[in-house]
Amino acid sequence: MSEQNRALADRTLVVSGASRGIGLAIALAAAEQGANVVLLAKTAQPHPRLPGTVHTAAAEVEAAGGKAAAVVGDVREEADVARLVETAVERFGGVDLVVNNASAIAVEPTEQLSAKKFDLMQDINIRGTFLLTKACLPHLRESANPHVVTIAPPVNMNPRWLGAHPAYTLSKYGMTLLSQGWAAEYAEAGIGFTCLWPQTYIATSAVANLADGDEQLAAARSPRIMADAAVAIMSQPAREVTGTCFLDVDAVSRYAGIDDLSRYGGGDNPTLDLFLD
Repeated sequence: MSEQNRALADRTLVVSGASRGIGLAIALAAAEQGANVVLLAKTAQPHPRLPGTVHTAAAEVEAAGGKAAAVVGDVREEADVARLVETAVERFGGVDLVVNNASAIAVEPTEQLSAKKFDLMQDINIRGTFLLTKACLPHLRESANPHVVTIAPPVNMNPRWLGAHPAYTLSKYGMTLLSQGWAAEYAEAGIGFTCLWPQTYIATSAVANLADGDEQLAAARSPRIMADAAVAIMSQPAREVTGTCFLDVDAVSRYAGIDDLSRYGGGDNPTLDLFLD
C-alpha cells in the first residue's frame, strides 16, 4: 500500500453513530489504512430491524486492519461523550480525527411532527455534534493534522428545502453552521473543520426502511463513497480544506482520483439527495 493510502495509519479516529451505515463505512475505510478507531453507538444488543451493534462494528474494524474500541453511549449525554474521549486517550494516546455522523431524521409536516421528534433531532444532530467536538478539542490541538468531518449538507436557502421539513432542515443546517463557525474560531489552531454530504441517496437502513425501500435502494449508492470521501478529506493538510462543505463525488474525484462512480452502484440515474437542487 502506498504512503498516500496510509495517511491515517496509527492515527486515532472517533466516530459517532458507528454501528452501521455511513459511520461504520468510514470506520472501516480508516481501518484499512491502519487507523485506531473508537466507535460510539447506543446499540449494544442486536436490533430486530437494524443490522449490527457497536461490538460487531468494532470486530469489523479489527478485521479490516485497524485497532478498535467500542463505547456504548448516547451522543446527547455529556458523560457518555466524555467516556468516549477518555477511552480514545487511554487506549491510543489521543484524538486526531473526529466524524460527527450520528443523526436523527423526521420529515413529517410541522402540524404532524411531535415535539418529542423535534427535540430528538435537535439534540442528536446539533447538541451531539457540539458535545463530541468540544470534548475532543483539547486533544485535537495536540495532533499534527487534526480533522473534524461533520456529515451535514451545504446550506441551501432555496424555499423548496426550507419549506419541505423545516425542523429537520434546521437541525442539519445547524450542524453545518457549527462546523463553519468552528473553522473560523479555530483557524489559528490548524484544526480542519469540514462538512461532507452525499450527492445521492446512500444505501443505509434508513433508506431500506422507507415505504418504497427496495426501489430507493436500487437507486442509491453504497456507503463506501462517503467513506472514501471522508478518508480522502482527512488525508489532506487540515489548513487547506478547513471551512469547506464537500459533496462526496467532489471529494473522491479531487483527492482520490476516482471519477468512475459505477463502483458505488446506484444505477445510471441515482436519486439526488436532500438539500441539493
